[in-house]
Amino acid sequence: MYKFAKNKYANSGIDTEKAIETLSHIPISLHCWQGDDVTGFENAGATLSGGIQATGNYPGKARTPDELMSDFDEAFSLIPGKKRINLHASYAIKSSGADGAGIDRDSYKPYHFEPWIGYAKKNGYGFDFNPTFFSHKLASGGMTLSSPDENIRRFWIAHAKACRAISEYAAQELNDHVLCNIWIPDGLKDIPADRFSPRERLADSLDKIFAEKRAGVIDSLESKVFGIGLESYTVGSSEFYIGYAASHKDVYVLLDNGHYHPTESTSDKISSLLQFFKYVPLHVTRHVRWDSDHVVLFDDEIRDIAAEIVRCGAVDRVLIGLDFFDASINRIAAWVIGARAMQKALLSALLTPHERMKKLQDEGAFTEKLMLGEEIKTYPFSAVWDEYCSRQNVPAGEEWFDKVKKYEKDVLSLR
Repeated sequence: MYKFAKNKYANSGIDTEKAIETLSHIPISLHCWQGDDVTGFENAGATLSGGIQATGNYPGKARTPDELMSDFDEAFSLIPGKKRINLHASYAIKSSGADGAGIDRDSYKPYHFEPWIGYAKKNGYGFDFNPTFFSHKLASGGMTLSSPDENIRRFWIAHAKACRAISEYAAQELNDHVLCNIWIPDGLKDIPADRFSPRERLADSLDKIFAEKRAGVIDSLESKVFGIGLESYTVGSSEFYIGYAASHKDVYVLLDNGHYHPTESTSDKISSLLQFFKYVPLHVTRHVRWDSDHVVLFDDEIRDIAAEIVRCGAVDRVLIGLDFFDASINRIAAWVIGARAMQKALLSALLTPHERMKKLQDEGAFTEKLMLGEEIKTYPFSAVWDEYCSRQNVPAGEEWFDKVKKYEKDVLSLR
């Protein structure tokens, strides 16, 4: 089947071997919070807040760092290609430090994350990091870096600075970059009387956070339209962060495709940002009616995002991470489905004759371009995907799910 597919694509000038090789070097960053419903390890029974919500109660969620790492191992064994782990600060392992359980987020140190960094190093994974500005008593008022309370702002500025120092340490240990992404829930439930001052305070907080350069750290800011309980006003809007990043060297804008109006096309934003920024970080999710963080599927939106990355020649500049948390299904299967869907979308994009279609567009041959774009959809893509999985020593088809069911029976059901 692969030989037939290889010849079929070659007739349209597409090299399947090159596509497979390219895909094998594109890392996907998998988020820890799918494994435990965004609970983290700071406090037993912590309540999720900040305008986000995980729904469902599927049995077997990770309760300890060892369980979460074990679940990562199982998921990664079924996902081809290069992987990174994406960690929130709320997954600190406080027992790693002599300061014990009493330490708060403003004082986190690299040693609170040493087990995670060591795990990444041992397995050859990349590492990304996120300050956690939610599920904390000082975030309960809906404002963190933009709070009118100077003491609250000071705490969260210290937390962000600590996270950048942790990211720098991880970058040094792993000899690789670390994406340190800031997302804050700051906003208001009802119509604001003052939109300007919170954004002025946020800009000042960010200036303090980024005052010190951190080697190996890629800093990014993630906007959002709204959150539950924060429906009327979001301080860190897309316009605010684009403006801030454009006026501050080495700060980037992270695109989460669930954080925009449903009629906005996130894929269309990629080529715009690539004109002005070295990197465009992504959080890839699937939104249903709102930013519901459903598991990523091999659907039109994800295919459009992948196509834009490939045809812009930006596979080394667009930093791809996943972001969803579904507690209603097997959490390991969710990771595998989402990651493989993203990789399928990238492979599909790599198997598309973009240069030929660009030429047709420039020549005004729109009918032929439209025809070619449709015909390529029925090329034997699945045979190339199966070949890629085989070379990566992971199951190609649905047989991977048998391994997940066995893991659920032997491990998850005992928790």
